[in-house]
Amino acid sequence: MEKVYLDSAATTQMRPEVITKITEVMQDNYGNPSSTHSFGRSAKSLIEKARKTIAKQLNVTAAEIIFTSGGTEADNLALNSAVRDLGVRRIITSEIEHHAVLYSVNQLKDCFDIEVEYVNLTAEGEVDLKNLENRLKNSDVKTLVSLMHVNNEVGNKLDLKKVALLCKEYKALFHSDTVQSIGHYEIDLQEIPVDFTAVSAHKFHGPKGVGFAFIRKNSGLKPLIFGGEQERGYRAGTEGLHNIVGLEEAFKLAYANLEEEKAYTTALKSHFIEALKKEIPGVKFNGKSGDLDKSTYTLINVNLPVSEEKALMLLFQLDLKGIACSKGSACQSGSDKGSHVLNAFLSEEDLKTPSIRFSFSKYNTKEEINYVVKTLKEFIES
Repeated sequence: MEKVYLDSAATTQMRPEVITKITEVMQDNYGNPSSTHSFGRSAKSLIEKARKTIAKQLNVTAAEIIFTSGGTEADNLALNSAVRDLGVRRIITSEIEHHAVLYSVNQLKDCFDIEVEYVNLTAEGEVDLKNLENRLKNSDVKTLVSLMHVNNEVGNKLDLKKVALLCKEYKALFHSDTVQSIGHYEIDLQEIPVDFTAVSAHKFHGPKGVGFAFIRKNSGLKPLIFGGEQERGYRAGTEGLHNIVGLEEAFKLAYANLEEEKAYTTALKSHFIEALKKEIPGVKFNGKSGDLDKSTYTLINVNLPVSEEKALMLLFQLDLKGIACSKGSACQSGSDKGSHVLNAFLSEEDLKTPSIRFSFSKYNTKEEINYVVKTLKEFIES
């Protein structure tokens, strides 16, 4: 049976170079980075080197990069501290954010009685920037805007710079979950005045369990985890040195090969779109995922012309054929409520038919895409 992995938006395959680097560090650099002897100093120097590598690429200072366990922790750090420590009394977000943001915002509303507003969405799931501006200019309450750069389910891209400048104009803080974009796009955080971002290594062929937060200098943000003084005092706990070095290696390789791999993956997505249109009449692409200019090149979200009865078996049948894909975010696995992202903007009619997210990487091939399209066609016509 052929095995095809098209779920890279959930997690990516680690590059062999990253595995080699992690293994080397685990074997040779086992000192505690907080220890003052040579073993500790050696470990600490690797962490600071990784921090500088990331900061240089994003055009920020090393002190603004804080290593975390991943995107979820980075999101929580920014949102919770903004309310608890920075005086934020209102959060503007959208209904299509990752649950790391939505659940955090709900918790903050319950605990701190803050105002929560959800910006309007278009019929294709794009953030209505005019509505966002109206919400910003019609209130003097200290506000934080939290909007993701690339949506993890439908791939819609937010104009990050435009939103950042809008927030700056109206003196609002801006947090963006950039988990699906950093490592896949060039981002200059001096040019884009976002205050906080969240990043996860396993989305760009790095290890799971490590990521980082960008925290704009002099923000006043305070830690969620207390203990030692690691990570400039923002995050207590002995650093996972091997994971941080693995993150650095994956990050370097992602940007060193960005244009080549972006072109290759974009061609795969384009081929998939055209093949689906040709072989499956009635197929639809959710959000802007069928638009190569307005969505990320790493995924598509497909609405298939299948009866409700057959829809229940679709993912199971794809899995039996060796095809890995998803109904939405992997963080919702096991939920029978459907995608909160699609529920936020799809019509009732489109919600009756199944939607599948396929997400790609440098490790996929055109032959795999052809196999998936053939399998979908056979299932629909059976």
